Amino acid sequence: MNFFEQQRRAKRRTVYLIFLMFMAVLSLIAVSCVLMTIPVEDGSGKVLMDLELDRQLVMTVSAVVVGIVLLGSLSKLMELSEGGKVVARRLEGRVINHSAQTLEEQRLMNVVEEMAIASGTAVPSVYLLPDLGINAFAAGLTPQDAVIGVTQGAINVLTREELQGVIAHEFSHIYNGDMRLNTRLIAIVHGIMVLGLTGSYILEGTEQVGKTPLQRSKFVAIPMLIGFVLLFVGIAGTIFGNMIKSAISRQREFLADATAVQYTRNPQSIAGALKKIGGYELGARINSARAEEYSHLYFGPGYSSTDSTASHPDLNERIRRVDAQWDGSFIKVAAPPADAQPSVALPVPDAFGGIPAAAKSVLYDMNAVQASVAAIGAPQPEHLLEARRVLDDIPHALKMAARNIEGAQAIVYGLLLSRSASLLGMQVELLKSEIDATVFDYLNQLREPLSSLSPGLRLPLLDLAIPSLRDLGKKPFAKVKHNLNLLIEADNETELLEWTLLRIVERNVEGATPVQFKFGLFQCAEELMTLLTAMARAGQDNLSAASQAIQFAWQGLAFEQPEEMRAELEDLVGLEAAIKRLRHLMPEERPALLDAMTRCVMHDGVITVAEAELFRAVADLLDCPLPPLLAAHAGMADSTRDTAHRAVAMS
Repeated sequence: MNFFEQQRRAKRRTVYLIFLMFMAVLSLIAVSCVLMTIPVEDGSGKVLMDLELDRQLVMTVSAVVVGIVLLGSLSKLMELSEGGKVVARRLEGRVINHSAQTLEEQRLMNVVEEMAIASGTAVPSVYLLPDLGINAFAAGLTPQDAVIGVTQGAINVLTREELQGVIAHEFSHIYNGDMRLNTRLIAIVHGIMVLGLTGSYILEGTEQVGKTPLQRSKFVAIPMLIGFVLLFVGIAGTIFGNMIKSAISRQREFLADATAVQYTRNPQSIAGALKKIGGYELGARINSARAEEYSHLYFGPGYSSTDSTASHPDLNERIRRVDAQWDGSFIKVAAPPADAQPSVALPVPDAFGGIPAAAKSVLYDMNAVQASVAAIGAPQPEHLLEARRVLDDIPHALKMAARNIEGAQAIVYGLLLSRSASLLGMQVELLKSEIDATVFDYLNQLREPLSSLSPGLRLPLLDLAIPSLRDLGKKPFAKVKHNLNLLIEADNETELLEWTLLRIVERNVEGATPVQFKFGLFQCAEELMTLLTAMARAGQDNLSAASQAIQFAWQGLAFEQPEEMRAELEDLVGLEAAIKRLRHLMPEERPALLDAMTRCVMHDGVITVAEAELFRAVADLLDCPLPPLLAAHAGMADSTRDTAHRAVAMS
């Protein structure tokens, strides 16, 4: 299940979706034209309107139908442009990233954070839905504006293992391209179904015209006919909309289930959740008035539907595909009483509390980098294990600070503070007059743990802080960006890693523009040269070594290397432009890009933690989320690793 192959297929599914919408609109136009030719009479038998099916009628009806569909779809797409949080709020979800109130909510956040770090991405916003059915969803247009929603019933009923399977399923939708397609599908289906709403509004308006049937027949015969036609066509639109959902979504559920098994290497995690849905009194039901509108997003069927229009495959078939030995019996679970009290929030014990952290001065080899590149979009159980270790290594004070808005701001400021005493003093003075007193106090408290933080933990800590930064709002975040630039420019010199961290914060908080895949790597040779030059200069001690690293990187490419790199990089504007263009690479071209980057940083045979951090940061900016690098020779001993695996199984 190659990440880049799934991106390519997602592009083809988008074309397929457009084709289905086109066919649905044609069908609605045909139905409308037929209905418009039905004669309309008044109570005395006088024919008020008897239209013939001709070119003029077809063109008029087509214009009306297409106009309504496009306006409905565009208005919904504009509404969804803010990201998946729109869907979560419509379903009455409550964000819990920095306000987990119960033991179950804290456990959910731990599972999501582990999966995000294992995937090499920022933690998404997590919303808790009040429904007691077992369900979840992922929504958004890009991984940067993605949210994961989980019902109260799911966190109450599922074990940690089963919950991890469900979350892995939703992460699969995010990185296989399903989430973006499904979110767009909301807008398309809304456009098709809005015809019925338009018809009902027209009919309500005609009720206000005239007092007698005769008066009304004179003035509103045509509007009434159009209203009835659109109302009837609205029913057909609902059928077409559900058919499109079914055509797009059903096979993707099988893929997401299989990917969840691959992530966790435990078929019973996802199978157990599905079996509990089948045996649970409330199933996967979502009671929101908007539940049907978002039905194709859910982990399980959120409402009743016929087999022909169901957005999800049969539950029995899903279970058998991941558990071939299943005996056909579901896991019986009773619904909690209506007055059940939530569990008291307690510190969640970490399964790795007794496991020593890996050495901080880790050196990685080529195999470690290549293994992480191969796992892009599909982290393995080893990466989940590493994510837990990373979370355990981050000091408790920093983790707690990352989960609230003021603390998250202090962390991003602190990550850019210099270790030079003179420059540090200048930076602190700059911030003191620019930031809130609460944030400044937080920063003073966190300076010591941040200064001693292992370089390999900087990006994971930043990933934890992203959800809180998203909740700042546009104007406050603009101020944060201004302050970050002040810190970076305090010494009149911008380091590549400083610039990269700032760009990661920007794109994950403000969102990234969806890209169009249109370039081959040979068309971006100059941009690739700019990127490799920046990486080589950051990782090598002198120009000669950097030049050799670039030449080594280019050996694996099928096109000629551009002119030699300049002795000095003028600024980072060129690098930013290069990365923007490289984001438009065709999916099948991206492995070659990552291979060139790998060869560049591995020219001297090893990669330090600092270089690994830079590599992962640049890969993230290129929409290639890189799982944590695993250093076999510097990791845990075999006995310790066995203990860790047992801890994961027991948690």
